[in-house]
Amino acid sequence: MCIDIVVVDDDPGFRRMATTLLTARGLRVVAESRDGASALAAVREHRPQGLLLDLHLPDLDGLSVARQLAQEEAPPRIVLTSTDRSLWSQEELETAGIECFVAKDKLVDADLRSLFTSATT
Repeated sequence: MCIDIVVVDDDPGFRRMATTLLTARGLRVVAESRDGASALAAVREHRPQGLLLDLHLPDLDGLSVARQLAQEEAPPRIVLTSTDRSLWSQEELETAGIECFVAKDKLVDADLRSLFTSATT
């Protein structure tokens, strides 16, 4: 079974790189978004199993996007990305419905498939 993912980041270069990594690991990127509002719309339209979500977006931050999605039926499994992990606690992440965090510079080494696999189980 293919796992559908939406990639959210305001940097088009990072979106391209993340899409390439996810696709290489057998995941299907169904949409890319550059801000929180378009991320919410993409998730509602495509109903992906996973969301690779940047913390810093031009309108809403990633935690706000995650909190809104957590209120919806069958929210996607959210993996947060950022360059700085020290900005929030694990409790804040869990309260927002975020499954895990992967630093942007560690994304290439992450087992991306397993991060999103439990979304389908």
